[in-house]
Amino acid sequence: MEREGMLMSSMPPNEKNNPKMPLPEPFRDLVKSMNDFFTEKPVRGFLQSIDDFFNTPFPAAVGFPVNSVETGKEHIITAELPGVKREQIHLNITGNYLTISVENNELETEEDDHNQVYRRKFMRQQSSRTISLPHAINEKKVKASYRDGLLQIRIPQEKGKIIEIEE
Repeated sequence: MEREGMLMSSMPPNEKNNPKMPLPEPFRDLVKSMNDFFTEKPVRGFLQSIDDFFNTPFPAAVGFPVNSVETGKEHIITAELPGVKREQIHLNITGNYLTISVENNELETEEDDHNQVYRRKFMRQQSSRTISLPHAINEKKVKASYRDGLLQIRIPQEKGKIIEIEE
């Protein structure tokens, strides 16, 4: 029977055409089992660690501000590293490249009332910046200091050997 573009049926409503009816018993048990699976240990802890990974930004991954100034006698390179300890900073010189690396390793452990570990999280953050200079760097003459979150590196400019051109 059709009235004003609508199809009317004389059949009683059932699960297929009534979304508000409860799920049949086997499906209700399946959904409950799946909910229990994802909310119990160890899956809950694993899912939480994935959430933490994607919710925590990597502040060190984007780098840190570095400024390079050339005076007549030396290059002065400064890096802003607030909250970084001196032991976390590594300097490496290769040819005319200076690499500043910062590494942070943390181990976080959570225990219950019986001193049993139920969550352990190891975080490792690493960031580095490489600065290229127009001349080779003599690592014996480089001086670095770190105070109040500011790393300062002084690299003297060395003049190479001047070669006379013959006629």
